Amino acid sequence: MHLSTSAIVLSLRSHGEHGAIARLLTPEAGMQAGYVRGGRSRRLKPVLIPGNIVQAEYRARTEEQLAQLSVELIASRAPLFSEALPAAAIDWAAALSATALPEGQPYPRLYDALDGLLAAIEAAPSAKGWAAALVRYELLVLAELGFGLDLTECAATGRRDGLVFVSPKSGRAVSGEGAGEYRDRLLPLPAFLTGGEADWDGIFDGLRLTGHFLSRDVLIDRQSEALAARDRLIDRLKRVVC
Repeated sequence: MHLSTSAIVLSLRSHGEHGAIARLLTPEAGMQAGYVRGGRSRRLKPVLIPGNIVQAEYRARTEEQLAQLSVELIASRAPLFSEALPAAAIDWAAALSATALPEGQPYPRLYDALDGLLAAIEAAPSAKGWAAALVRYELLVLAELGFGLDLTECAATGRRDGLVFVSPKSGRAVSGEGAGEYRDRLLPLPAFLTGGEADWDGIFDGLRLTGHFLSRDVLIDRQSEALAARDRLIDRLKRVVC
């Protein structure tokens, strides 16, 4: 096995005395893990920061063997980690991707979306320019893994207008008219996910919506560590807004 590609760093875990296992998201080969000799060294540790873009070289004798991985830095997002909010956003986006995605499955749409999200965080560390994109990235993760929400029409009436809720069971949109006596049991559907403008109330509703389905369907047995990163991000967003 030999793979040479650009990639986004997702996670780094110590392995042995000086090495590390890195998980990277590639454009065509999906998430790939590899052993980086000296991965915790002073030279390589800044290269293997989540969110960085690297040139990766994987080599293994068989497909089943953990590949040896060498990396060269293409673009660093290390300066963003000096600010709490963008650091928390990158931590969560990378942790979600590293935890949820199976290895070796191609997800080109997720690669492009994550690359775009990270670029938005870099361009607008204040969060106003990327918070809605984060919600959309979480929705895309759900969709790519087979748990996509249907926000196109009302589950009760079939209408495509007036969609303001989502069923927490089916993941289908519900209109105000179709909600009836069940409206208190439904999740709010923010307007920016159906063509409206994003505001902070809508963004927090969006995070509540995606959080429900991520924790229920995707991060079931792996949720504590990954969702802790999400909780830190939401707490910091609330401090900024409130």
